[in-house]
Amino acid sequence: MPPVTAATAQSRTRRDTAPPGPESAQREPEKMLSFGLTRDIYSSVINILPECSNLSRPHLRGLARPAALALAALIAAPALAQVAPQWRAEFPMTDFDTASVPLSEIISGGPPRDGIPAIWEPAFLPAAEETRIDDREPVMTFEADGAKARAYPVRYLMWHEIVNDVVAGRPIAVTFCPLCNSAMIFDATIDGAVHTFGVSGKLRHSDMVMYDRETETWWQQATGEAIVGELTGTRLTLLPGWMESWAEFLERNPDGLVMDEPDWRRAYGQNPYVGYDTSARPFLYQGEDPPHGIPPLARVVRVENRAWTFERLREAGEIREAGVVLSWTPGQASALDTRAIARGRDVGTVRVRDEAGRDLPHDIPFAFAFHALFPDGEWMLGD
Repeated sequence: MPPVTAATAQSRTRRDTAPPGPESAQREPEKMLSFGLTRDIYSSVINILPECSNLSRPHLRGLARPAALALAALIAAPALAQVAPQWRAEFPMTDFDTASVPLSEIISGGPPRDGIPAIWEPAFLPAAEETRIDDREPVMTFEADGAKARAYPVRYLMWHEIVNDVVAGRPIAVTFCPLCNSAMIFDATIDGAVHTFGVSGKLRHSDMVMYDRETETWWQQATGEAIVGELTGTRLTLLPGWMESWAEFLERNPDGLVMDEPDWRRAYGQNPYVGYDTSARPFLYQGEDPPHGIPPLARVVRVENRAWTFERLREAGEIREAGVVLSWTPGQASALDTRAIARGRDVGTVRVRDEAGRDLPHDIPFAFAFHALFPDGEWMLGD
C-alpha cells in the first residue's frame, strides 16, 4: 500500500461526497457548450476556482457564453504563468527544473492532485457472479500467463482513471484517459523498483498527466513517458491489453475475474462526458487538427508510431500491414456517447496481433491525441 500523503488523505475523505454533475445533470437538458464541454465537466471546472466556489447550479445555468469561454481560457492559460506556485505546493518532491517538454504545454484539467482518486489493491469477484455490467459495456482486458484473466470495467475507470494492481506477481497500472480515449496497461516496475501511480489533475494535449508516488515524477499517459521530474526520459513498458465488450470477455473467460465496484460514491455506469466523442473539438485542446481531413475525435488504432483509422478498419474487417494484423467486430458500446454507458452507439472491438497470432500492445486514442503526441507518426491510410 503506498504511503498516505496529505493529498491522498484529503482525497479519501471525499469517499462519501459524490462528484458534481451526473445526478444533477439528469434533471436538466444535456447541452454542449460551444467548445465541446458538457455541463458536467463545466461544473467540475467551476468548482476548483476559488472565486467561483460559492456558485450554485442555478447560477451556473445563468452564466452567459462569454463568461463560460473566459473561465475555460483561465484554466487553459500557460502553466508557468498561472499555476506554477500551486504545482510546487501540490508536488513538493517534483523536480520541475528537469523536464522534456515545455511546462507551458501542461495545464490544469480542473480537479486537483488526487481529485480523481486512483485505485490501489482493487477487489475482484468471479466473472460469472457479476450482474451489474451490461453485455455491451466496455472493459479493459488483461490476460497474463499464470493468472486468471482480469477485466477492468470502464464504468469504474471512467471515474478513477488509474488502477494499481498486481497480476501473477507483476505490478501493473491500468490507465484510461476519457478526454483522449487512451486506455493502456503498463508494467509498474522501473529499474527493479515498484511504482504506484495517481492522477495529477493536469493535462498535456488533453491527455492525462499521471504521477508516481515514489518520486512524484509526472508521466504522459498516452505515451508512458516521464516528462517532468527525476525520472524524465524514462518510458514505462506497455503490456498487451485491449478494450472489449463485457460479453466478449465473459464468453472467452467464464472462469475469469472482474474488478468489483470500488468503495466510492460515484455514478458508476454513467458517462459524465455526454456526447464527447461526437464533439467538434476536444476539451481544453489547443493544438492543431489531424491531417488528411480526419476528425479530431475519430478513433484510431495506434501500434507504436503508426495509426490506422477506425473507419478504414470497419470497412475492411481485417487489415494486414507492417507485420500487424488488425481485426474489428461489432458489439461494444462507446463509453463517451450517451449518459448510460451501456446505451452508447456501437463502436466495436479491435484486436491487434502479430502474424503469429500473439496479442500486441496498442492503444485506441482519438486522432487529435495521436497527432499531438506522435507528431512524426505514420498514418496508415491504405493509399
